[in-house]
Amino acid sequence: MKQCIENPNEVDWESFWAERLEGKVNKDWDKAAPGFFKRTRKEDYQDALFDKLILDKNDTVLDVGCGEGSITIPLAKKVKKVIGLDSSPKMLEYLEKRADENNANNIKTILKPIEEISYDEIGDVDVVVCSRSLNGIIPIKDVLWELNKIANKYVFITIFGPENKKIEKDFDKELGIKTEDFPDYNYFFNILFNMGIYANIERFDLNNYREYDNIEEAMDNGKFRLDLYSDDEKEMLKEYLERILTFENGKYFNVKDKADWVMVWWKK
Repeated sequence: MKQCIENPNEVDWESFWAERLEGKVNKDWDKAAPGFFKRTRKEDYQDALFDKLILDKNDTVLDVGCGEGSITIPLAKKVKKVIGLDSSPKMLEYLEKRADENNANNIKTILKPIEEISYDEIGDVDVVVCSRSLNGIIPIKDVLWELNKIANKYVFITIFGPENKKIEKDFDKELGIKTEDFPDYNYFFNILFNMGIYANIERFDLNNYREYDNIEEAMDNGKFRLDLYSDDEKEMLKEYLERILTFENGKYFNVKDKADWVMVWWKK
């Protein structure tokens, strides 16, 4: 017999979100930092993101999960001040190096897990940006409450779209592994709705696919969990990539190997 839900607004979307994340292994971001710093380059994701952000030159911006600064640095060129928050000391070390290289002296960094973010520590800022940083956060409702309090003008968040990590999921199928997807953006939207936050949803139209100089770079692109694979599985991955990637003009690529991101944003 089917269970009847009399009021859809009473569905506990936060619990469903946490359930989908249960058992997922957190990445070692300190270990991943050098690869991110090396690989970071301008991509159409950045163009799509900055096309949507509503910024003023006098704004203060909180960049949540700022990583090595791929978004923080261009933000700093457009606003008065940026606060970059991240849980990885190594990521922040690379961010500060990049800030020095770009003469960006309007950036402040905070070493703290996103789960522990609080209005009491951060205070008021004009705009909160969470670029690709909230997908794996379990106490999502608590974090969203704090972000909403911190922002005076806008909150902009990007999370996985439905076709993100396409070739990685296909490889898991070859290994016989059932891919446990991250919660979809509809969970996120409904959590916000039940909080009384009526957000806008936009899916980025991204065209750029990833390119690699060699197969080893394609393996170590930050999307495959090499730290969890056995030697045999790594060899299978190498064979898989050799099979699906096209080599042309000195680069390896697959047109399905591209990002898929959804922006969720609201005005205070």
